[in-house]
Amino acid sequence: MRVRDLLHISERRQRQAARGMQLFLASMLVAGLLLRNVGVIVNASIGLVVTFLPGILERDLDIPIDAGLALWISAAVFLHAVGTITIPGVGKPYANIWWWDHLTHALSASLVAGVGYATTRAVDIHSDAVSLPPRFQFVFILLFVLAFGVLWEVIEFTIGLAAEHTGTPGVLTQYGLGDSMLDLVFDTVGAIVVAVYGSSQLGEVVDALTDRLAETRP
Repeated sequence: MRVRDLLHISERRQRQAARGMQLFLASMLVAGLLLRNVGVIVNASIGLVVTFLPGILERDLDIPIDAGLALWISAAVFLHAVGTITIPGVGKPYANIWWWDHLTHALSASLVAGVGYATTRAVDIHSDAVSLPPRFQFVFILLFVLAFGVLWEVIEFTIGLAAEHTGTPGVLTQYGLGDSMLDLVFDTVGAIVVAVYGSSQLGEVVDALTDRLAETRP
């Protein structure tokens, strides 16, 4: 059973939600440009580009991205971007809402895990020379996500140091080693969710990738 079936959200509502997030990111980008806020511009731009990926994958690569997957991708980048702006009465969600960082890391990690799962599963089905038992695939997805998680924390740390030395505002915020370790914990949570439920959520994507691999076989 898919997540949308459990939540009883129609496909139309999911598409409307994804479109609303896209419009908000576009408005956020315009505001950042008007205020000349580099952090807002960078986060809104990256988020907005990512929200167009589902349409590009479906149109150019024939990879089926249903409304639920599009919303999943949009929500991850949307929540990250919103977390970096100052909301009246709240401040910056990343700094003032304790669970915001955990949620965004789990969502982002689930996207990375989804890419890893769909790719390895398609290769496993496509190639007779490759055999990935379920337990190995589970471990691989965890390691794949943790590797990206560590890379992300290094990037955050490096950007923070560069901003400190140059006296410029940071695009990303690093809250210390303890926060980085906690981030990796929630990265792992996102990876486990995909490793357990990936087959039901990403089956059509896996089939499409398998077909694409078959087309490239000489």
